[in-house]
Amino acid sequence: MHVRAVRGATQLDTDTREHMLDRVAELVRTVTEVNGLAVHDYISIIFTATADLNSEFPAYAARQLGFDDVPLICARELEIEGSMPRVVRLMAHVETQLQRDEVTHVYLHGAAALRRDLARVRAVPDE
Repeated sequence: MHVRAVRGATQLDTDTREHMLDRVAELVRTVTEVNGLAVHDYISIIFTATADLNSEFPAYAARQLGFDDVPLICARELEIEGSMPRVVRLMAHVETQLQRDEVTHVYLHGAAALRRDLARVRAVPDE
């Protein structure tokens, strides 16, 4: 068993509580599914959000998915001029049999443009 870090991000269309919970839940579910994980495989998740998002804590979406005993924390993303707006990022630490180069990082919606440099990315852009 290995400890691995999985990255991901999603972009919101608007800063509303329901939209935040939907998009973050989608991100967490997708990371879980594409990497063959279960809730008990997660060690911890760090969420960051850009300064223009304040309708809800991103971690609350994971709590609603059953991540009750997984340590979660939210933080503010750096405010860099020209950076993508309305983005929630995550870095999850997990226990898995996957090798480092087998981990799939997940970038959804507008955030699909953030990490085209990674070899194993599941990017789902908006249509």
